[in-house]
Amino acid sequence: MARFTPHTEEDIREMLEAIGVESLDDLFTDVSPKFEGELDLPPVLSEYEALSDVNNLAAKNVAGLPIFLGAGTYDRITPSSIGPIISRGEFLTSYTPYQPEISQGTLQAIFEFQSVISELTGLEISNASVYDGASAVAEAALMTARQTKREPKVAVSAGLNPRYREVIETYRVEIVELSQNNGTTDFSEVPEDVSGVFVQSPNYFGIVEDVEAASEAAHAVGALAVAVCDPISLAVLEAPGNLGADVAVGEAQPLGMPMLFGGPYAGYMATRLEFIRQLPGRICGETVDEDGKLAYVLTLRAREQDIRRARANSNICTNQALTALSATVYSALMGPEGLREVAELSISKAHYLAERLQEAGFRLRYPEAPFLWEFAVEVPDVVRANEALLENGIVGGLDLGDGAMLVAVTEKRTKRELDAFVEVVANA
Repeated sequence: MARFTPHTEEDIREMLEAIGVESLDDLFTDVSPKFEGELDLPPVLSEYEALSDVNNLAAKNVAGLPIFLGAGTYDRITPSSIGPIISRGEFLTSYTPYQPEISQGTLQAIFEFQSVISELTGLEISNASVYDGASAVAEAALMTARQTKREPKVAVSAGLNPRYREVIETYRVEIVELSQNNGTTDFSEVPEDVSGVFVQSPNYFGIVEDVEAASEAAHAVGALAVAVCDPISLAVLEAPGNLGADVAVGEAQPLGMPMLFGGPYAGYMATRLEFIRQLPGRICGETVDEDGKLAYVLTLRAREQDIRRARANSNICTNQALTALSATVYSALMGPEGLREVAELSISKAHYLAERLQEAGFRLRYPEAPFLWEFAVEVPDVVRANEALLENGIVGGLDLGDGAMLVAVTEKRTKRELDAFVEVVANA
């Protein structure tokens, strides 16, 4: 039997009769063009046979290997308590908490996520998450245009993640690329007609950028400054809000989410109180009920497209509540000291690996630039190096396509793994 049989034959007959058709096929008679011929499909399988095939395919996946691949998603330690908490029924099955009287738990979880993001970024207001880091960056580009009342045109650091840049372009935002010098961005020539200036720190190559210089350059031409930050980095770097940034966005995946084959993740977005009306999505607020007890509600929802349609700030209408909850639980478990320890371990291990690679004769792409846990190293044959690493049970770094490998090191990596990485790449 099928696992899900919501409708009986009698149910289907009654529904078809109600809409005036005789069979399910009649529902598709107007679909054009009509397919002629046979579909090249495998034979029909029973449920057991289908599950066996899926399990056989899944068994081909390689799990548990040390991963040195980053570029926006990182293999960090996920505390085992996160899974049971986010798998509780009230979280796992929840959608948008429109009715606060029965959704206080979910609303409080969302409020706590916003609080975490505001504290990390040094900005007063955070929304209830956006889909991922890329959509957060694109929404920030549109937000700068609304706030400055200029055409959507942004100056973008050459160190911005290229995937983020691609998403900005799909939003039909014009991009002006700022030049790069030894891995960092030159903010001295920002056009006067842009609505926003974007700086990613650490940038795509792992290098720490000058967020304050980007903010000053943006404000000098009447634009908003947008900082794109890894949330773990904010445990050791100055908060972007304290460096003049008007908006902070990024990917929350490092906060307790496995790599998950690329998603789903949760983006974050924060801004100053004065720009709250231009922040897309929804915000969960804290108030009191008629008895004076603490209560949580969705507020400023009138900006959303399910209410304002084309006049809404964006089409961000929901929030990544479950994945944002992972970030909230992780942040609460780690606390400020735990987040700092994660960052410092990653930094020390990355610098150890960089030193070992240089001792083995490899050259860093940007040897003088400050980096945290990710760096570009020049390798004669990146493809062969990554093949050799995989043959030895290691997932290598990202091939930048220009003779360099982007290597990410997290707190998860051991000294044995780091030494093995150097040995395999040197031999390759």
